[in-house]
Amino acid sequence: MERKGIIAAGNMLVDHVHQIGQWPERGWLVEIVHSERATGGAPLNVLLTLAKMHAGLPLQAVGLIGEDNDGDYITAMLDQYHINRQLVQRTSSAPTSMTQVMTDAEGQRTFFHSPGANRLLDLPAFEPLDAPLKIFHLGYLLLLESLDRPDEVYGTRSARLLAQMRERGYEVSLDLVSRKGDPRYRPLVLPALKHLDYLTINELEASEFSGLEIRLPNGEPHVANIARAASALLDAGVRQRVVIHCPEGAWGVSRTEAGRWVPSWRLPPEEIIGSVGAGDAFCAGLLYGSHERWPLTASLQLAHACARASLQAANAIDGAKTLPELQAFIQLQDG
Repeated sequence: MERKGIIAAGNMLVDHVHQIGQWPERGWLVEIVHSERATGGAPLNVLLTLAKMHAGLPLQAVGLIGEDNDGDYITAMLDQYHINRQLVQRTSSAPTSMTQVMTDAEGQRTFFHSPGANRLLDLPAFEPLDAPLKIFHLGYLLLLESLDRPDEVYGTRSARLLAQMRERGYEVSLDLVSRKGDPRYRPLVLPALKHLDYLTINELEASEFSGLEIRLPNGEPHVANIARAASALLDAGVRQRVVIHCPEGAWGVSRTEAGRWVPSWRLPPEEIIGSVGAGDAFCAGLLYGSHERWPLTASLQLAHACARASLQAANAIDGAKTLPELQAFIQLQDG
């Protein structure tokens, strides 16, 4: 029987999203214009974006949350969108992870993060996982304290987990977190690469990993260096696709298709409400295209359309659109 569906695991949290007029200088005050609560973190953002596409894929979440109001909110959202939460466990040892997100008038966001229960998510949580779905997606590496610990055989516990998922027949996908100057990038990412089918990262993460300048002096993307970084990651062991994305576009390369730059459809600044979920929305679109065995260009176009829709909402979920709506938008741009 052909496998179908996507599992997403890792950081589950609640984003408390605040809109501010501008970022204050140190020691000064700025007024919060609007606040709202939304689910956040890679698995929830990816799964809820996929659920709102109404594409009929089985979806499952794996994670650890606290026995608190934020945890109740997460389980209610998963139930609302019919996402299997059998392996979303709850603990009284730590609160549900949360992030205070400050979004300025231009849509740029800054995060203040409390890891909470995500610090405790470890290998035993994944032992019961045997659903016959196709893709297992983990995010975010470098923010999962227990899984980021060393492993004598695999290098890291996360690499052991990804290897186990491949052994169980899943195609494996990974997302990282943007942390400037973190010396753990290479030590934590390298052991995982050979167990991956798909790696999706942004230009900041690509720069941290590769050491290459990803922007030209004029601020434009250094596409040649982005391509080099992607090829290096593919050469380091990723089995199918590597994608590096930035606001202007994305570079994708695979084992079966040559690398290519696919530009995004930019929004006017005044239409950008928030970018808190744009990266995960991009990843969701790419995972759908990969799941359906779409060519690289079509997969990247869907990813861009998902990210563009996400930018038009303050949180990570409200901007998500159905698959027919996304495809109609892409067709209109191509026409």
